[in-house]
Amino acid sequence: MLALACALLGATTTHALAPSATVIAKCTIAGALPLAFGSYDPVVANLTTNLDVAPNALSISCTRGAPSVTVALDLGLHATGSTRRLLSGADFLTYEIYTTAARTTVWNATNTVSYASATMAATGLPVYGRVPFGQDATVGASYTDTITATVNF
Repeated sequence: MLALACALLGATTTHALAPSATVIAKCTIAGALPLAFGSYDPVVANLTTNLDVAPNALSISCTRGAPSVTVALDLGLHATGSTRRLLSGADFLTYEIYTTAARTTVWNATNTVSYASATMAATGLPVYGRVPFGQDATVGASYTDTITATVNF
């Protein structure tokens, strides 16, 4: 009877819903340009001058405001000790990757690059490479290596 009376009187009831969401910190490596040094000339051009590559970019994307984001690089597949090496057959050509254009701090697992994410859009971090001068290198079709980048957040 009471239900019938409420229906006849047009009674209503309300209850508030409380939608919510949590935004998580997330980062990804969006891409990387090849670190192509070009031609190394151990006899003339690079006898006393390093072969530096113009900075290219390692592109990362993180949730806006992700805290304490750092990017580390490993030493590559052909490193010996802490020295990075390009490989061609059985021959090596040493090289390095640096955190700045001054090429004074090696970019590795210890010396990382910090990143502050102001937007989730992919951002390019500059990568500075160098093949040191004066290496007694053997002519090879192509000297290569593979570096793994890790984003810590």
